Amino acid sequence: MGPRWSGTLLYVPLLYGLGWLLVRPLAGLAPGLRPDQVDLAGAVVALVLLLLTLPLRLRRAWGESQPWRALGVLAPLPVVLGAFGRGLLRTLALLALVVGALLASGGARWIGPGGLDGGEVLNALALMVGVGFAEELVFRGWLWGELQHQMAPRGALLLQAAVFALVHPWSQPGGLGAVGLLGGLLLLGLNLALVRRDDGGVLWGAVGLHGGLVGGWFALQAGLLELLPGAPPWLAGPGGSQPNPIGGLVGWIGLGGLLVLRGYLKQRSRGDGMPTSEG
Repeated sequence: MGPRWSGTLLYVPLLYGLGWLLVRPLAGLAPGLRPDQVDLAGAVVALVLLLLTLPLRLRRAWGESQPWRALGVLAPLPVVLGAFGRGLLRTLALLALVVGALLASGGARWIGPGGLDGGEVLNALALMVGVGFAEELVFRGWLWGELQHQMAPRGALLLQAAVFALVHPWSQPGGLGAVGLLGGLLLLGLNLALVRRDDGGVLWGAVGLHGGLVGGWFALQAGLLELLPGAPPWLAGPGGSQPNPIGGLVGWIGLGGLLVLRGYLKQRSRGDGMPTSEG
């Protein structure tokens, strides 16, 4: 029968709300915790609930007997490592483009690995694995799969990217900064989905790209790179002292360039008579 729209709309928000409610007592039991730390604990609880309930949902709504394979989480180890490595290489190319533009424009100064301590390195790795895996499981794993059961493939591709963009705090910068960040998030959502498609449904390439961007940019801001006061927002990205580069011109060029390069390589492989993945 397939998933219903009501279930698709309510499933993750209900889990997130339940996680938020379950950790409310922490504020009283540990008064020293900041509100954002309590909220983070709620997000972790929600992720655990998601991991526990996803197999059941996929079996019932999708008719999948191997839910973790359908989500792209389980695959042969060489395939997983290859996809993850290619995702990280894309991350390095995008971050190198941003850093190069900032250094060339005089908007930043390179410090190098000596600017990072061990705690910041661990934090960057935790962000890379935690945020990358959690968000890709939700958006490119579960949500995209649900949408493909309910609408045409192109519509599902575009809608998952739109939902991914809209649930992030894109409006905080205001004005053109908000428009830039929303557009960058849309481009990122499209790239992440197409990476998974090109990897034959394996999720780990998207995890590597997404997590690498989050963890890599954190590491750059934490000590590898010093953003100077004159760094223009259109280049560094909106966000003031904590800019998000995917909302800037260079971020758009990098993410758009990945889409253009993918299309070029796909057309070239078709011309050479080689099989290509759909989309």
